Amino acid sequence: MSVTSTTSQNSLFDVIVIGSGIGGLVTATQLAAKGAKVLVLESYIIPGGSAGYFERQGYRFDVGASMIFGLGNRGTTNLLTRALQAVNTSVEAIADPVQIHYHLPNNLNLKVDRVYDNFLQNLAAHFPHEKEGIRRFYDECWQVFKCLNRMELLSLEEPRYLLRSFLQHPLACLGLLKYLPQNVGDIARRYIRDPELLKFIDIECYCWSVVPAAMTPMINAGMVFSDRHYGGVNYPKGGVGQIAQKLAEGLEKVGGQIRYQAKVAKIITEKYCAVGVQLTNGEIYRGKRIVSNATRWDTFEKLLPVDKIPSNEKKWQQNYKKSPSFLSLHMGVKESVLPQGTECHHIILEDWQNMTQPEGTLFVSIPTLLDPKLAPEGYHIIHAFTPHWMNDWQGLSVSDYEAKKEETAWRIIDRLEKIFPGLDTGLDYLEVGTPRTHRRFLGREDGTYGPIPRRKLRGLLSMPFNRTAIKGLYCVGDSTFPGQGLNAVAFSGFACAHRIAVDLGL
Repeated sequence: MSVTSTTSQNSLFDVIVIGSGIGGLVTATQLAAKGAKVLVLESYIIPGGSAGYFERQGYRFDVGASMIFGLGNRGTTNLLTRALQAVNTSVEAIADPVQIHYHLPNNLNLKVDRVYDNFLQNLAAHFPHEKEGIRRFYDECWQVFKCLNRMELLSLEEPRYLLRSFLQHPLACLGLLKYLPQNVGDIARRYIRDPELLKFIDIECYCWSVVPAAMTPMINAGMVFSDRHYGGVNYPKGGVGQIAQKLAEGLEKVGGQIRYQAKVAKIITEKYCAVGVQLTNGEIYRGKRIVSNATRWDTFEKLLPVDKIPSNEKKWQQNYKKSPSFLSLHMGVKESVLPQGTECHHIILEDWQNMTQPEGTLFVSIPTLLDPKLAPEGYHIIHAFTPHWMNDWQGLSVSDYEAKKEETAWRIIDRLEKIFPGLDTGLDYLEVGTPRTHRRFLGREDGTYGPIPRRKLRGLLSMPFNRTAIKGLYCVGDSTFPGQGLNAVAFSGFACAHRIAVDLGL
């Protein structure tokens, strides 16, 4: 699939994209579909980054989360579907009837049903005294979603698009402006008083934003809390890696190029303008526009001279810090391990005080409940992951590192046994990934999941867009508006491609 032989170092590309995560691939495919000469450089052997996959002993494991938004077929927020359509391709998706099965303190055992009213009824059954507040809070999330779902989601940095959007959808635009500086926690507290219900809304946010409700932008929550009942959670048949694979294939079909095992060592600048990239093997490629799908820490501290970080990037780092990485257990288990009626996605937390601590919240995906062909017959995949910091895994000898991995893995398996009895004896395969693993294979500083606020900020107002202070250099992915999650980074890809297309006159 590599196009090394057809990629010329002497060519001047319209756009060079560093990294083939979903944000980078959406940027590349959107621009190639418009006729731009695009080159994607990927350091690994397959595309996708944390939306990639790997295979072991007949199992096909998702590298990251299996809960996918944006693969629906309604409205404008189904961004992954739209990205695939732009290059004349698609993936078959399997609808998940339950987004998450929560296993929380004080026997708060709750399933988030795909049907909105069913979810509200299930939640109100646990908090009958807050029935009206529950409805009013989640209905307000719907108002945000409806605003987003009325318009084509492109670059907020492009004045003509903003004017056109306002003229076509003035009320929706004003609605989004209203919510742009607001966070979920403030709005939730307008309607809800019960402390435990507010903690539930915290974990509703934390499970994708890695921060509590008080620090989670309302725009993002409006998308997630509503789209799970609108477009729904839909799992790509063949695994999450199919999305990136199809985008990469579509890119080549419309004339774009992607090169694997091509690790970028630095971004070349001339007169404070990005003009190309140099690989670790010394090869140089020049482009009119350079797009970094790396984290902002990797982009401005590794690919560019660290002593020349733009002042606005320094300010951004004062507002945001690296989220933790994850410790992941990829397991193959006998099907007898799963009780009848087991759902695909679970979140386990025994103590509210530990929600944001390492190993506090445990995320579980069982994608073979939706696509059995990902595992050998008679077996299932269980992917369990929990936040962990890089510092806890540094400075260990090889033997100490392996011992720590085993000790931590079995501590997590013991917790899983309470929900999946017999997991220990039914275990067929186990592979443990640490923050060091994520850093090595995903090329992310400290293996981080993405940026999180250092303190309470005003919604999304501090999140940077795609353009940077260095002329010709753009960023895309979870370090840009609107943040983490596959559909969010797809949004950033659409926005980045739109801004570049205007800049190039495409």
